[in-house]
Amino acid sequence: MTTEVERVRTAVPPRPTCPPATAPAPPARRTAAAAVCAVLGLGLLGGAAVGGWLTAPPSRTAAEAAYERGGTLWSEVPVDDLFPRTVHAADAGPGGASRDWTRLGVAPDGDCASALDPALARALQPAGCRRMLRATYTDATSTTVTTVGLLVTAADGAGMRALRSRVAAGRLDERTDMLPRPYAPPGTAAERFGDAQRVSWWLTVRTDLPLVAWAVTGFADGRTGTPAEPARRAVAPGAASVAAQAGLGHEARELGTRVESAYRAAARR
Repeated sequence: MTTEVERVRTAVPPRPTCPPATAPAPPARRTAAAAVCAVLGLGLLGGAAVGGWLTAPPSRTAAEAAYERGGTLWSEVPVDDLFPRTVHAADAGPGGASRDWTRLGVAPDGDCASALDPALARALQPAGCRRMLRATYTDATSTTVTTVGLLVTAADGAGMRALRSRVAAGRLDERTDMLPRPYAPPGTAAERFGDAQRVSWWLTVRTDLPLVAWAVTGFADGRTGTPAEPARRAVAPGAASVAAQAGLGHEARELGTRVESAYRAAARR
């Protein structure tokens, strides 16, 4: 007769045994396997890198960065960098004559409309106005005075291109009812430089920056009655107007382009 202990023992399943250890792969097989793993790993890393390049947002170009900086740099660039205390031009006058100017004053902050004739302010208004910067210069003899201005707009590149097209199509930079206005620092050679003393002017709309640059010039003695003429005509060969003979068109163009170039250089830094 089977005892109770024997029945319990026979009911317990036999204990499994581990299979014999597999023999290590030959060296050649191990080397091949490692090489395959390395290739697969490099492929995965390379695929991840390419995927990152394809999905990463494009970086800004230098031109885009300069345009963006151009909208705010007036708040950080020293005034002497934009409006130098003195300006020398070896061949800026009629016939290539040398010219020198001294800054008389920099205008305090003000709204854009007060610095422009009403018709010009309305024409430029679609681009908006972030800041109007102005300074006034006199020549070495204190005979002529010139106010230069930088209107920093709120427009994007498309807005500036549209504005430039409107100005060019309507020749708005040559209309005598669309002049910039002078800034006359008191107690200086320009203190009698008002709207009635304007003789020549220059204006340009940039598309690589949110910027309209301009200059307006006249005589320091307060004389009136001299017909105003845009710088483009006053600097033309053979021009015989008062503005041309006195070199006022040359002064407006030279000083205007100087401050415009200074602003552009600061935006590219």
